[in-house]
Amino acid sequence: MDIVDYGVCRLAVVPVRKDPDDRSEQVTQLLFGDHYEILSFSKNGKWANVKIFTDHYEGWIDRKQHHAITVEYFNQINNANFKITTDIASNILYKKSPLTIVIGSVVPISGSELFKMEEQFAFNGESKSLGQKRDFEFLKAVAQKYLHSPYQWGGKSPFGIDCSGFAQMVFKISGYFIPRDSSQQAQAGRKVERLEDAEPGDLAYFSKDGSITHVGIILEDQKIIHASGQVRVDMIIEEGIIDPETKVISHYLSGIRRILSEN
Repeated sequence: MDIVDYGVCRLAVVPVRKDPDDRSEQVTQLLFGDHYEILSFSKNGKWANVKIFTDHYEGWIDRKQHHAITVEYFNQINNANFKITTDIASNILYKKSPLTIVIGSVVPISGSELFKMEEQFAFNGESKSLGQKRDFEFLKAVAQKYLHSPYQWGGKSPFGIDCSGFAQMVFKISGYFIPRDSSQQAQAGRKVERLEDAEPGDLAYFSKDGSITHVGIILEDQKIIHASGQVRVDMIIEEGIIDPETKVISHYLSGIRRILSEN
């Protein structure tokens, strides 16, 4: 299908839906600064079918939330090392109007601008360069900022996030790009054979009836941080995650992948 347009998210959080309907399930989200290709528009012209550049995820957004850009600007964004925000929430001035954005948003500011910006921004919050890879301690600090964030299917923000969105955002902020869904993340990086061989920062994924249904990030001392009801820290053993209240296994361990040492 021919690409008919390009866009960049200029709102704090935009739902991306499975079908072109407000009642359709949310499959992921666009955060401020995420850029995308438009594959088509719905028959009534009210919805845009988008493919997000960083993870190639596809879905539908309300056309009123689409911010069009030129192909030249789209390609410039692809090659620019912009800043990614590290505060839970921060404020920017966008075209002289204030806007609150969430952690993991991409702002088009870098140390040296190599092209003429099409838009006006002012930002003085905490951030790091998008392409700068950081170590486990940084990744852990980012993950802990999401603690107690409520679980939300398709969410990617501290005000609603799912398990794979949580893993993707924590690694993205730390300088590593992994796919969107847990089943895809189970193929990322390098396989770790056993839990006893795992290192802090490894991804652990979990299955039910043969399908990958959950993912979390391994911490020290047999702990894992993951989104289940809310972003929480639980114990992990060879069989899986232990629910601290019931003392039973809530998720059955299927495998472990190493991401940090792959780059």
